[in-house]
Amino acid sequence: MTAQDTAGGFGVYVHWPFCLAKCPYCDFNSHVRQAPPDQARYVAAFRREIAHMRALTGPRTAGSVFFGGGTPSLMAPETVGAILDAIREAWTLAPDAEITLEANPTSVEAGRFRGYRAAGVNRVSLGVQALDDGELKKLGRMHTVDEALGAVGIARSIFERVSFDLIYARPGQNPQDWARELSRAIDEGCEHLSLYQLTIEPGTAFEKLYSAGKLLIPDDEHARALWDVTQEVTAASGLPAYEISNHARPGAEARHNLVYWRYGLYAGVGPGAHGRVGQKGERRATYTERHPEGWLKAVEANGHGIVSEEVLTAAEQADEMLLMGLRLAEGVDLARHAALGGTPIDPARIAMLADEGLVRLDGTRLKVLPPGFPVLNAVIGTLAG
Repeated sequence: MTAQDTAGGFGVYVHWPFCLAKCPYCDFNSHVRQAPPDQARYVAAFRREIAHMRALTGPRTAGSVFFGGGTPSLMAPETVGAILDAIREAWTLAPDAEITLEANPTSVEAGRFRGYRAAGVNRVSLGVQALDDGELKKLGRMHTVDEALGAVGIARSIFERVSFDLIYARPGQNPQDWARELSRAIDEGCEHLSLYQLTIEPGTAFEKLYSAGKLLIPDDEHARALWDVTQEVTAASGLPAYEISNHARPGAEARHNLVYWRYGLYAGVGPGAHGRVGQKGERRATYTERHPEGWLKAVEANGHGIVSEEVLTAAEQADEMLLMGLRLAEGVDLARHAALGGTPIDPARIAMLADEGLVRLDGTRLKVLPPGFPVLNAVIGTLAG
């Protein structure tokens, strides 16, 4: 196993694609079904695809498992436990492995939390999204603020680690209201917050409203003011940004997501899952069938649902490593970038961005500074150009 095989760590991503309703802003691979899925049948398929992924990765120690979706908290705890058993059979789970499950903060799903903990989950990420009942309704969420905060409290009593998401730059939102909402969220005592600026994604209900002029979102100047408030309030409260949209108390960073951002390897299983797998320095990008029933039939017929498996060139790996790593406050190691086969970044471009206060070079580590994150795409474009 090469140094590049172990750099960044290894994790397993499990995609559960089902939701009770489709949120109007969401472009994730999520599906609503009138009848509940046959969970036993899906478990059998997950077991087969996990075994196939093990053949692509070789023996490894997984430092994290992440159940994403969709809405994983619609799974029975027994389903989660069975999938974790299959992962343990395929790979070694580190003794301190982070095992995260995304959950909706409704009372029904919160009622399953003890079952998830017994199954092996030790971290939950709650899709709260807003702390205002009117805003929750506009976002298509099915919980109230009271339900959400109740679920947060239950989660904190059961799990070692709890995170929740909020969406800001919502229509009509001003910096003062957002500062109060964010402070209220921090008062809940969670160690980690994911704070996402609302974007209009193609194919969503919000895109249709936006295109018809029926949905107005903050302009760039207003959105920047909301960004600045986000950084100020979280930093002052001891949850600085460690990634462009993620804030944590020191040591409480999401380890699974760090595998992505540090350009580690990860097996992606389930409908529509992406992965980066390989051995002996080779890295393959895998993509599985998005349609749940199509994925299920493919796995039952072939042992996996992979529809695309591409060997990445050295240059492609280096580009991905740069794109992912610059999202982090810790930045990227340009020595690793070069070892992957990346084209050296023009020192004059780094110097120009440094003079503008957007980046800093510490030895071989290139970091984007706080003023650079709101214009990260432009920073990356300058470095890559």
